[in-house]
Amino acid sequence: MAFDLKSISTGRESRPPRVILLGVEKIGKSTFAAESPDCIFLPIKGEEGIDDLEVAKFPAASTYDEVKEAIMTLMNEDHEFKNLAIDSSSALEPLVFAEVCKRAGMDSIEKVGGGFGKGYVEASYLWSELMQGLDILRNKKNMGIFLIGHVTTKSFNDPMTESYTQYAWDINQKAASALNRWADAILFINNKVYTREEDGGFNKKDHKATSSGARFIFTQSRPTHPGGGRGIYGKLPYEIQIEFGQSYQAWIDAINNKQK
Repeated sequence: MAFDLKSISTGRESRPPRVILLGVEKIGKSTFAAESPDCIFLPIKGEEGIDDLEVAKFPAASTYDEVKEAIMTLMNEDHEFKNLAIDSSSALEPLVFAEVCKRAGMDSIEKVGGGFGKGYVEASYLWSELMQGLDILRNKKNMGIFLIGHVTTKSFNDPMTESYTQYAWDINQKAASALNRWADAILFINNKVYTREEDGGFNKKDHKATSSGARFIFTQSRPTHPGGGRGIYGKLPYEIQIEFGQSYQAWIDAINNKQK
């Protein structure tokens, strides 16, 4: 590539987004992605979230090489798919670890490179390889990417305030940090929980958690959950109420309203 004054471009480029879609179990993450136009799923062995969805899908990948093969197929063959959903990162991570162990001739990610976390560093290189492949789909095939992930809860010891519990992506932190930097939008789906104060007796007040059952996309991070975005995806309302069958469209409507 020649870098000269003729190679300079101006203006905005509109490309489909790379979306990390996180949430608790059975909250509708796969359904959200399936509602996107002409979506094809790459299920990972152990995930059955799309069995009941009328959506195009590859056979479930059981190795890292099979994941790469599916991505290469979309790169090299003609098709009309506009979005790819990988379901899920949580099931994909063990395949990445297995590939690292195979290449290193070890039986545990903890032993790779002599330990001390070196196996997770090697795994981050494979995640980068996958991200590069997904970027080719985005740039050459104009495909949007949905990477679905589960969350777990963990305690966070904040030196500035009291400790609290937060939702966090359930993959290794090195991989999560790299993927978060790569993504254009990080969405967290959950029910909204309210607390009410009740009389606990003996002049004590108890706080009870309750939910209306309404589901929301949270587009921005808070101490208790992930979220975020760049460009227009970072300017959306903090929360977007959604319903099954209309989750993706509610998100698109919020984007379109912000662009007006």
